[in-house]
Amino acid sequence: MTTDPSSEVVTTVADEHQRSPRVLPAFLVGLAMVAAALGLGVYSGVRARTAADAALGQATADAAVSVVSVVSPQATAATQEIRLPGTTQAFTDAPIFARTSGYVKAWYFDIGAHVKHGQLLAEIETPEVDQQLQQARADLQTAQANLRQAQITADRWQALLETDSVSKQETDQAVSTLSASKATVDSNAANVRRLEELQGFQKIYAPNTSGRELFHMTAIDTLRVFVAVPEVYSRAARPGSSATLTLDEFPGRSFKGTLVRNANSIDPASRTLLVEVDVDNPRGELLPGAYVFVHLELPKQVASATIPANALLFRAEGLQVGVVRDGRAQLVPVTIGRDYGTTVEIVAGLQPTDRVIVSPSDSLTSGTRVRIAGAPAGTRP
Repeated sequence: MTTDPSSEVVTTVADEHQRSPRVLPAFLVGLAMVAAALGLGVYSGVRARTAADAALGQATADAAVSVVSVVSPQATAATQEIRLPGTTQAFTDAPIFARTSGYVKAWYFDIGAHVKHGQLLAEIETPEVDQQLQQARADLQTAQANLRQAQITADRWQALLETDSVSKQETDQAVSTLSASKATVDSNAANVRRLEELQGFQKIYAPNTSGRELFHMTAIDTLRVFVAVPEVYSRAARPGSSATLTLDEFPGRSFKGTLVRNANSIDPASRTLLVEVDVDNPRGELLPGAYVFVHLELPKQVASATIPANALLFRAEGLQVGVVRDGRAQLVPVTIGRDYGTTVEIVAGLQPTDRVIVSPSDSLTSGTRVRIAGAPAGTRP
């Protein structure tokens, strides 16, 4: 069998043309797969980095939000009366001094004694004053004798003047001497009266100032109590309204009083109204200076709530508390009723649904983002 070279060449070329279409698609597919793999790797890396950046930003934002503890206001029974501290004072308080210098001769009453108006309390010896009084009385007698002599002389000279037996000048001198004698008598008489009054201070009566206090007298049949009533309760401080006093030393007992007057002005420093309550004390059971509680009835019930005392913020704008609303802190002004120590009564400024921040930071301001302790990060309470 004879082989034609030309036919072999043709055959070879034809085979190469038949195989090339199969190799090219496979190569392109492989290249596409490599590119897809690279693209997927780049995309996955970029996406992972973006997610990490977002997570880091969220973590940073969450860390910047203050975590706070909150409580809800506890509703209390409507207030029908208020209980305020006060101190009893004697209705009349009079220090007794000696108005003359001397020595105590007699002392008739001591501490705690009951006395009546006009009773003699003590006597003082004043030898110097006694001597001065005697001398003044002698000077007065001398002046009175000189006055009588001057009167006789003046009368005589005036009678002689009518007959022209003496001159007008001599008569005028006699009358002038009479006038001078009268003035001397008046002066000595005034000195005697002064010393007699000073001598009268030897006896000290109830009640009787420039030296040391000898007695201190108080009238305790009626006592007065001054009470500072918070502004929110000022409408309870009406003159003529009744009040009740209680004391620790009289458990189970109360004493009736009457609100007699108020200052008609709110103290801007304490936001209170000063009132006076008078209490009858006929048997003297209540003593001046005693610590008492004054109960005032409110004309209308006042709804209130209690919160921890450490939730209060004392700012220049007044008393405030922080509450959480829509994920942010808000400072709201409040009005305090009664102080129970660890808790306080709030009579205005809070709603029952408010969440009050406990132990707020001094730098807390309205609008600050906060997160309630225990709530998941990123949530809005």
